[in-house]
Amino acid sequence: MKHPGTTILLIVLLLPGCGGILGTGGAEVTGLSLLHDRRSSSAIMADERIEVDATMELNSHDDISAKAHFNITSYNGIVLVTGEAPNERLRNKIISIVRMIDGVRLVYDEMVIAPPSSFSSRSNDAYITTKVKNALTTIDDIPGFDATRVKIITENGAVYLMGLVHKQEGDRAGEAARRVKGVTKVVKVFEYID
Repeated sequence: MKHPGTTILLIVLLLPGCGGILGTGGAEVTGLSLLHDRRSSSAIMADERIEVDATMELNSHDDISAKAHFNITSYNGIVLVTGEAPNERLRNKIISIVRMIDGVRLVYDEMVIAPPSSFSSRSNDAYITTKVKNALTTIDDIPGFDATRVKIITENGAVYLMGLVHKQEGDRAGEAARRVKGVTKVVKVFEYID
């Protein structure tokens, strides 16, 4: 017999208009993502916890919260750290803290030494992310390709692609992202399942 809470959760997730059940970090969990994601539901929740724990820990350090801008994105325990730090010491401190978070398997350090990005730069990055998501939906020459399986993060025009994908899917996603106007570079941080 199924647990009644599971049935209620599934109903809530599948109702139109009931978006994310979690979404504090970059791994918003929605009914659609649970149906299409190649990660297990426990891995999705673990990624969300990693993002929340890392963000809370980093924000508890006054020097980091006041002087740096960071984004933490976890996908299957692989963590991408993007943003800006004013110096090497602070960037190293951020990366060291993230590495200590429970459940982190690997950290990709993509922080740059620079002042925190402006609101207009971050708005432009959000716009680029939307355009890349749309570009991925046009990939129709790979049977079974699902654009929702690719996590897109944009930082200062650089697009980072994450997810559990086949090599051909990752290559095509990278090509599609490179063709989007405003993208300065594409970095594939995929975990390949071939």
